[in-house]
Amino acid sequence: MAGDWRADLVDDLRALINQGAPGVEEEAKWRKASNPDGVPTFTLDGLICTVETYKDKVKVTFARGASLDDPAGVFNSSLDAGKRRAVDVLEGDTFDEEAFVALVRAAVELNRG
Repeated sequence: MAGDWRADLVDDLRALINQGAPGVEEEAKWRKASNPDGVPTFTLDGLICTVETYKDKVKVTFARGASLDDPAGVFNSSLDAGKRRAVDVLEGDTFDEEAFVALVRAAVELNRG
């Protein structure tokens, strides 16, 4: 996936997650033949989010996203889910990075509850 827009986006998202949650732990989970690198998961005092790569998008799913305020409207997927909320980013999309970092910070605060 090197040189792939999705790999570059995952690197950018990783940097934003680290900005919003200093000390966050990243671990690859759910490795399988179709996804040998697994799914990056980010935890700090509990699960913050996962970052999944699909053919046409990168999806960041916040484990407790339904409990987070999202005044900037960053969440655009899984909006009807009971607990989680997600951000789907397609090639060429732009999104509010500052608001994304704020969601990460809010997720950490919620985990620390």
